[in-house]
Amino acid sequence: MIADQKVSSATSPLPRGVRRALDAMRANVGHNWHLAELAAVAGLSTRALQRQFLRFLDKTPRTVLREIGFECARRELLQGAPDAKIMDVALRCGFPHFGRFSTEYRRRYGETPSQTLKRQAAFTATLGAMPSLFVSRRDRPMLAFGPIETAAECKEIAADIADDLLVALSRAGISVASQSRTARYHLTGTIRGSGAQTRLIFRLIDSETGCQIWAHRTDNILRDETATSEHLAIRIAAMLQSGLRLAEIDRAQHKPAAGLSAHDLALRAMPGVVALDADGNARALELLERAMDQDPTHPLATALAAWAYVQRAVYHFTSAPVEEKSRSLELARRAQSLCGDATVLAVLGNALTLLGELDTADLVIRKALAVDGGSVWAWSRSGWIDVYKGEPESAIERLKIALDLAPHDPLAFNSMVGIGCAHFKAGQYAKAAYWQERALAEHPSASWVHRTLCPAHVLAGQGPQARRSLGALRHHYPDLTVSEVQRGMPPLPQDYRDLVVGTLHEAGLPA
Repeated sequence: MIADQKVSSATSPLPRGVRRALDAMRANVGHNWHLAELAAVAGLSTRALQRQFLRFLDKTPRTVLREIGFECARRELLQGAPDAKIMDVALRCGFPHFGRFSTEYRRRYGETPSQTLKRQAAFTATLGAMPSLFVSRRDRPMLAFGPIETAAECKEIAADIADDLLVALSRAGISVASQSRTARYHLTGTIRGSGAQTRLIFRLIDSETGCQIWAHRTDNILRDETATSEHLAIRIAAMLQSGLRLAEIDRAQHKPAAGLSAHDLALRAMPGVVALDADGNARALELLERAMDQDPTHPLATALAAWAYVQRAVYHFTSAPVEEKSRSLELARRAQSLCGDATVLAVLGNALTLLGELDTADLVIRKALAVDGGSVWAWSRSGWIDVYKGEPESAIERLKIALDLAPHDPLAFNSMVGIGCAHFKAGQYAKAAYWQERALAEHPSASWVHRTLCPAHVLAGQGPQARRSLGALRHHYPDLTVSEVQRGMPPLPQDYRDLVVGTLHEAGLPA
């Protein structure tokens, strides 16, 4: 979370007075702190406190307090029950003026507080409808996880969260042990504080190096009934997966080249596949072909290769799109016959979607979510499938679930692209441009985004932005024509495709 990252007193070399003020703000989020109060807590004069905040955080104490309040409100709404009252959340987080809170919340997060709550109700309902399916898994990372440390008043909720987290981690393809001796990673959980200030803290430690590789904090956990612990556990597991995946990739990158297994090669290839750019794609395919030479039945390597080959056709990385799609389809069919976890299924769903096999992709993604209801990649792909089916409202809902589950995941930018495409389909062109600009800011090498960003700017009446976008598209793809765009585009609805290519032609892309 952005505000937490910028004001983390645990990781930043902040003066003692600033740390004290920040800790007091976080411990009493709803309190209307006056500058003199904060200065007294910090042991500084008001002028010295303001000066140190500006020097070390580049913000005033009041601005930081508002950021902490909004992040707290965001967490409450994302983790809250469907019958949660938005006004109560706003008051608890220090916003007595409900109208101003709603306006600023929408500006910050691109949706109203009620839209956030509505999406969480849909998320919870979907989880409740999913059966418990488990598939055999290879090369699962081993994680040690013991009881959550807590005081007596929180023993029951700590046990409920731990039990639900064990299930969520297992569904995510992570083997969990009670002892750390054989485990690659160690997950610790602690509940601190009391009453409204109770908070849950998780830390993931690399057992070999002792380094912390991931951490998460949930505030005010006692406001919810224990029935919501499954929802909370799935969210924690989803966020944990991204950090754990990066750690596994880093581990594979540091292994000697001579002893790499097929799984190591697939892990090394994964960043290049999810980058969705030409250079990463080329590096990834070289590694994946080596992995499949070693083990033709490796599920992750096969699914990643299927996705990487179809990327070459869809994103104009190749001069032979028909051959690349044919190779992708061959690999996708092979991957369907292999046994894989939710990540493999989500990757395969990506490939099948871009190949135009929407019904099959939908079945694969539903299976992925049945295996792991917190699979961020599966939620994102389910939203993209709705984009391709011409169902923008459902698409936005599902893509935002993916963003909420893991906002810093490497594929988060692609969920933003999808939200932009959904708004485009709904005729909301300024919103479409906004979301796709956000995606490009997160991931500048995804220059193919300009294929739909430029038309969004044109149709929104944003001429200078449209010209800049078209210029960027032609710079990265000098020989690109409207016909090639039409051939390479994924299976968007026909009216959408016609509008995109027609607008690109009118904007100046040659036929």
